[in-house]
Amino acid sequence: MTTSLPATQAPELRRNSAGRLEWRGPDGEWVSGVVPVRAFPIQAPDRHVSLVGPDGHEVAYVESLAALDAPTRALIEQALHEREFTPVIRRLLEVSSFATPSTWTVETDRGVTRFVLKGEEDIRRLARDVLLIQDSHGVQYLIRRPLELDRHSRRLLDRFL
Repeated sequence: MTTSLPATQAPELRRNSAGRLEWRGPDGEWVSGVVPVRAFPIQAPDRHVSLVGPDGHEVAYVESLAALDAPTRALIEQALHEREFTPVIRRLLEVSSFATPSTWTVETDRGVTRFVLKGEEDIRRLARDVLLIQDSHGVQYLIRRPLELDRHSRRLLDRFL
C-alpha cells in the first residue's frame, strides 16, 4: 500500500546502524531497506520520488523534494546519489578522432575522465536540451543544455550530431 504524502508532510526517515534508510509507516513500524527512486530522473529530478520498500513495492510518494524539511531532503538526496551514477558532462576537452570509435576526454561533475564512444548512435537526444551519451562499457553521461557549453566543446560535439 502506498502512502501518498501531502506536499507539506514529510516522510519519517532515518539511517539505521548499518547505514540503511528506514521509513516509519502509518502503523508506527520502521521499515528498513527503503530506497528512493525518481520517476523522471532527467526531466524532473526534484519531483515525483517514490520510496520503495525491500519487497519492491512503493511505500510512500513524495511529490516535490523542495517541499521537504532540510534533514529529510538531505537523507533522500544522499540515498539517490548513492544509487544513481550518471555523470554530467561540463566540457569536452579532447576527442581522439572524428570517426568512431573515438576516445573522448571530458570534464564531468565528478571530475575528468576518458571513455570510448563506439558510434554516433550512442549519442541520444532525450529532449530538446538534453543529450545522453553511452560509452563502450555502458556508462551513461548526461549533457544538459548543449548550446550552453563552451565554444570548443560545442564544436567537438557538433561533429558527432
